[in-house]
Amino acid sequence: MVNDQVDRFFEVLADPTRRQVVQLLGEGPQRAGQLAAATSTSSPAMSRHLRILLSAGVVTDERVAEDARVRVFRLRQEPVVAVQAWLDQVQAHWQERLGAFKRHVEKTGETS
Repeated sequence: MVNDQVDRFFEVLADPTRRQVVQLLGEGPQRAGQLAAATSTSSPAMSRHLRILLSAGVVTDERVAEDARVRVFRLRQEPVVAVQAWLDQVQAHWQERLGAFKRHVEKTGETS
């Protein structure tokens, strides 16, 4: 499940506009129009990007009580946490491997 979530997260972030949207939403919730303006993207194109991000579970949306036509988009924490956990595992693996290499080099250096 977690690997699927990580895969999907990276898949949707392959697009630079969606990466920018995720970065903007990391600063706080925004309406589609604000995101379109900030990314210099047309409203229809932003709508497509947001649909992809919604279907991947990267963002969520909610209607504004004062005006049901207005939707506010927020970055979901779960996919970001899943990616961070995966990156932590990769980093731990490489730290262990580099530590083993260092120990090997130090050991072989002593016997030379």
